[in-house]
Amino acid sequence: MDQQDPTEWHSRTLRSWHLAILRFALTRDNADRLGVLAIANAIDRLGSPQDDRSDFDFRRTYTELCEAIQDSNEVGAETLLHQYLARVDDSLLKRALTAVLKIGQPERISTKRSRAYSAPWRTRGLPSRRSA
Repeated sequence: MDQQDPTEWHSRTLRSWHLAILRFALTRDNADRLGVLAIANAIDRLGSPQDDRSDFDFRRTYTELCEAIQDSNEVGAETLLHQYLARVDDSLLKRALTAVLKIGQPERISTKRSRAYSAPWRTRGLPSRRSA
């Protein structure tokens, strides 16, 4: 059997971690939350090939992230989610997470029509029915 490069294993597992978080953010299902925990445990158990993040604990981060996702209105939740997104290297994955987590986006898009759209006759010089 072929031995897998530890760096490649770590990058694939880290991508799985991000995808599991994305799935949990979409479903908010406890089974998906446990999936994130399982990957966090695997990463923490085997360690990182680069020791520059040796103080980083995936299980602790899992707890904080899942709580922030569950209650994004909590004080500090958006800051924590921004910090998490800063660590995501894949631009497509980062955009997907940003959209699902609703980070940096307006809470709700207005459904009110603009004045120009609701009264197109005014732009053509026609009087409105009220003034006629």
